[in-house]
Amino acid sequence: MTAYLLRNARPLGGDPTDLLLRDGVIVEIGAGLEVDQDVTVVDADGLVALPGLVDLHTHLREPGREDAETVLTVGLKGERLAELGAMADSAAGVRVFSDDGICVSDAVLMRRALEYVKAFDGVVAQHAQEPRLTEGAQMNEGALSGELGLVGWPAVAEEAIIARDVLLAEHVGSRLHVCHLSTRGSVEIVRWAKSRGIDVTAEVTPHHLLLTDELVRSYDPIYKVNPPLRTADDVAAVREGLADGTIDIVATDHAPHPMEDKECEFAAAAFGMIGLETALSIVQQTMVDTGALTWEQVAEAMSARPARIGRVAEHGRPLAVGEPAHVVLYDPSATRTVTPGDTASLSRNTPYAGHELPGRVVATFLRGVPTVLSGELTEGVHA
Repeated sequence: MTAYLLRNARPLGGDPTDLLLRDGVIVEIGAGLEVDQDVTVVDADGLVALPGLVDLHTHLREPGREDAETVLTVGLKGERLAELGAMADSAAGVRVFSDDGICVSDAVLMRRALEYVKAFDGVVAQHAQEPRLTEGAQMNEGALSGELGLVGWPAVAEEAIIARDVLLAEHVGSRLHVCHLSTRGSVEIVRWAKSRGIDVTAEVTPHHLLLTDELVRSYDPIYKVNPPLRTADDVAAVREGLADGTIDIVATDHAPHPMEDKECEFAAAAFGMIGLETALSIVQQTMVDTGALTWEQVAEAMSARPARIGRVAEHGRPLAVGEPAHVVLYDPSATRTVTPGDTASLSRNTPYAGHELPGRVVATFLRGVPTVLSGELTEGVHA
C-alpha cells in the first residue's frame, strides 16, 4: 500500500504540520517529517485537515433508481415493525432505524420501536411530520404560501411530533434522533428535552442553515424540499441551535432526482435537493465565516458526533497517531461557482446553481487511500 505524506496541513485549522499515512492509519505527525522515496507527498500548505466526514442522512437511490444516483417499518407503511433485531444482528450491524421520509405517526408503534431498539443500543430516527396537518403541502405555511397559492406545511406539524417523541423517549428510556429539524419551535423543544436529560439528538441540513422560503417566489421546483424551506427567523434559530449544541450534527439529506422529476410544475415536482458536494462550503459560509463555529467544532458536528450517534466505531476518530487514516483536506480560502453539470452526482437538482460558495475539498483519504485528489474523484464513485 502506498504511503502518503500530507505536507504542512493544518489539523482542525491549527498550526501547519505533516501527517504520514501508511497501512490505513496515521503513523506520524510532526513538522518537517523526513520520508522515503516510496512515500507520495501531497502539498497541503494552507489546507485545513479534518477527520473524514460522516453523513448520517443521505439517499443514494440504489437499488431501483440508479438513474438518479448509485452507490426501514415493513414497506415504510408505518403499520408494523420491520425486523429491527435481524438488521442489528446482520453484517451491516444497523443501529439507526427510520422510515426514511415518512413519519411514524402512530404513537403506539413509535413507543414499541423505541422500546425494541434498547436491546441492542439502537436509535430511532424520526422524520417529524404530522401527516394530517400536511396533506397536499408544497411549502412552508405562512403569509407567503397564501400569497403564492400553494398549500402550506405548518411548523407545528414538525414540532408536535418532536414534542410527542421526546416524551416517549423519556418514558421508555430510549434514544431518539430527530431528522432535518427546521423550525425555531423545534429547536426550543429539543433544547428543553436535553435540559431534562432526555436522550435525544438532532440534525440540521445545510440548506436549512442558509435558504429561506422567499426563494419559492420563483415557483422553481428546485426549492421544493421536505421539510420545506422556512423563514429567516427559523434559519437564525437553527444556526443558534447548532452553535450552542442543541442541534448535534449537520446531515445533508442528499436527495437526488432525475431531471423529469424537477423540471415540471411545482405541485407535481418531487421533494428534495442534492447537497453532498456543497455541504462543507455551506457550513463554512453560515457557521465558520460568521464566527459561530470553529473548525474543531465543525469536525465534531460533521464527523465525531454523527459517528457516535450511528455507532460507527471506525469513523469520526481524531487526527492522531494510531488512528484510522480518514482525512479531508479543505481549502477555506478558495471560492467556486456551483455549476450543476460539474457535479459528481448523476442528478443536477442543486439549489446553489450559479452561487459563489467559499471553500473547496482538495483531497479525501479513506483508510489511507485517496478517493479525491486535486479536487477530482480517483475512482468511478457517484455519491
